[in-house]
Amino acid sequence: MNIVSVIQGVGVLLWLVTAGMVLLVIARASRKQPVKPLVRTLIIMIAASILVTTVGAGLVFVPPEERGVVISAVAPGGYRQEALTPGMHWVIPYAEYVVYYPISKQTYTMSSTPAEGAVEGDDSIKARTADGQLVYMDASVIFSIDPDKVVQVHIAWQDRYAHELVRPLVRGVIRDAVSQFSVEEVISTKRLELEEMITDNLRESMENNGLLLADFVLRNIAFTDEYAQAIEQKQIAEQQALQAKFVVEQKKQEAEQARQVAQGQADAAVIKAKGDAEARVIQAKAEAEALQLIAAVLQDNPDLLTYQYIEKLAPGIQVMLVPNNAPYLLPLPTMTPQPVAPSTPSEAQP
Repeated sequence: MNIVSVIQGVGVLLWLVTAGMVLLVIARASRKQPVKPLVRTLIIMIAASILVTTVGAGLVFVPPEERGVVISAVAPGGYRQEALTPGMHWVIPYAEYVVYYPISKQTYTMSSTPAEGAVEGDDSIKARTADGQLVYMDASVIFSIDPDKVVQVHIAWQDRYAHELVRPLVRGVIRDAVSQFSVEEVISTKRLELEEMITDNLRESMENNGLLLADFVLRNIAFTDEYAQAIEQKQIAEQQALQAKFVVEQKKQEAEQARQVAQGQADAAVIKAKGDAEARVIQAKAEAEALQLIAAVLQDNPDLLTYQYIEKLAPGIQVMLVPNNAPYLLPLPTMTPQPVAPSTPSEAQP
C-alpha cells in the first residue's frame, strides 16, 4: 500500500463521516433540537473531505514495472507528451487522469493445443512452403512495450496491442518467411535459418510499433496427414535400406573373417609341413651319420657285430635251427671240422 492509497482511503472515510453527520443534523433538526454546533463541524468535515479527496485525485504513484500515460483536459492534444516514470507524481485533479501500461516482459502464444495459447482452441499458424506444402506452426513471442514509446502505443492501440498488433504481425512474418523455404528445409536443414529470419523481421516490425522483441520461440512444426504419412514411409524405406546395408557389411565381415581363418589354417599347415620335412631331413642326416659311424667302427672291429647279436639273444636259448641251405650267421668254433692226419704207409693193412 502506498501513500496515495492511504490518502484516498482517508478521503473515503471522511466522506462517510460527513454523510453520517448530515443525517445527524437532519435528525436533530426534525426534532427541533439545536444543530448550530453540528453545522459548523459538518462544514469543516465537508471541507476536509474535499481537500483530502482532491489531494488523493492529484497524487499519482507509478510502480517500477509500469509507465503512466496522462490523459489531460488542459494539455494540447488531450494528453501529456511524456509518460510518467516510476515514482510519485502530481496531476491536475479532476482535469487529468493516468492510464497505466506494463513495461515488463509479456508472452503471447499461438498453439494448436487447446487452452495453451492466448486464444482458445487451435490457434496454430498455417503457412505454405515454397514447394506448396502446408505446415502448421506453434510459436511464442516474448516482448515488452518500449518505455520511451508508451504514449505512442496508447494512442495507436490502447490495451489492444497484444491481440490486434502482436498477433497479426507474428502470423504475417511467419507466413512470409516460410514461403521462402522448401518443406525439407523448414523441418531439417534450414530450420535455424528460418527462425533467425523470422526473429529479425519481427523485431523490426515490432520496434516500428513501439514494442521490443525479447525472443521468438518456434515451438512445433506439424504437417498434413498425407505429408506426414509420406515422411513416415520415407523414413521406413531409409531404415530398411540402412538395415540391408548393415546386413551386407556384416556378411562381408563374416566372409573376410572366414577367409582370414582359412588363410591362417593354410599358413599353419604349411608351417607344420615345413617343420615335419625339416625334422625328417634332420633325422635322416642323423641316421646317416650314425650309420657312417657304425660302419667305421665295424670296419675296425668286425667281431663287434657278433657280440651285439649275441647280447640281443635271450639268455635261455641253447639250440638254434637254421635252414640247411643258409650260411651260418655266426662263426661257431665247435662246429668247425678238425683236420684229419693222413695215414702213413706203415699203418696200411696188408
